Amino acid sequence: MSFEEKTSETVNSLKCQNCGAILHYAPGTNSLKCEYCGTVNQIEDDTDPGAIAPVDYETFIAEEANHTVATQNAVVVKCTNCGASTTMLPNVTADSCPFCASPLVVDTGQTTAILQPHYVLPFVVKDSEALQYFKNWMKKLWFAPNDLVKKVNNGASQQLKGVYIPHWSYDTNTVTDYVGERGEYYYTTETYTVEVNGRTETRTRQVRHTRWYNASGRVGYNFRDVLVSASPSLPLKMAQILEPWSLNLLKKYDGRYLSGFRAEVYQTNAEQALAIAKRRMDPVIVDEIRADIGGDEQRIDNYQVTYNQLGVKYLLLPVWISAYRYNNKLYHFVVNACTGEVTGDRPYSWIKITLAVLAVIAIIALIYVYSQN
Repeated sequence: MSFEEKTSETVNSLKCQNCGAILHYAPGTNSLKCEYCGTVNQIEDDTDPGAIAPVDYETFIAEEANHTVATQNAVVVKCTNCGASTTMLPNVTADSCPFCASPLVVDTGQTTAILQPHYVLPFVVKDSEALQYFKNWMKKLWFAPNDLVKKVNNGASQQLKGVYIPHWSYDTNTVTDYVGERGEYYYTTETYTVEVNGRTETRTRQVRHTRWYNASGRVGYNFRDVLVSASPSLPLKMAQILEPWSLNLLKKYDGRYLSGFRAEVYQTNAEQALAIAKRRMDPVIVDEIRADIGGDEQRIDNYQVTYNQLGVKYLLLPVWISAYRYNNKLYHFVVNACTGEVTGDRPYSWIKITLAVLAVIAIIALIYVYSQN
């Protein structure tokens, strides 16, 4: 069955078996629930957790166009303010951007090519739970304005949107050849003199030195699920704070899990994301080299990494995202819709910060006065 046929079949399956209304996926379940008659429509899940695996990277790049199709079943609209591209149901003609809250006007006749994901991580956290996670997060913020929680409660809940964020996941077995130096400490005894009560005394002390030896070798490390957000709309730092994800709950892609939610179309392609993934792997590889060199200190002159059995998965991962205003300034927060982890922008109370700085200065001054007496 072609992807076009699967997409059409999915759209048909979104209709309630009882009353024919459009269904929405119920977070934390394998079912679609009708908001009108309450009927629960099951999603037949045949995903074998042991079969969740990447596809060969080179093969994927060569054949990517074969998995990209034009579809009118999910309209893709691009925000003119922040540039994010997200899917919307064809019967929706206006909405707001989940990333910057700007108004969106949809061209209902638009046909857009999209890439079918390999896997989707369905929503687990409900919108009400996400809002509570956000409130708890705000209460723990240092130097936050006292009225922050009260002021943003209504705005945040009204703007809260469920969005699937595209990610690339990489597996690879690396082999790294390196050249460097191993430093080993040794100590010598040094004689010195000091004045004690007007008298000169001779004392000794141990002085540390480092003796360096050439080192070279090969280390290996197997990386699994190195994630890279394919959405520049969600800053890389924010995306990494939301980790780890519950990837053990991944499902084979099924459009029914997206019903009632938005899905962003990737803007960072697999080749661009691989470069980012390699940068994420690099500190781990460097640590492996240092451990292999051993000694008390290490110097790494150069190293060459080979990425074997390189595999990739295209994933959709769920977040709740909202924009809220405080003192006429827009802030954003994101909730991992599997774990409840929260990250986002926040306002600061400069009065609190100023008082804290003054308190630190006062403490330092007291310590200085005490030390002089």
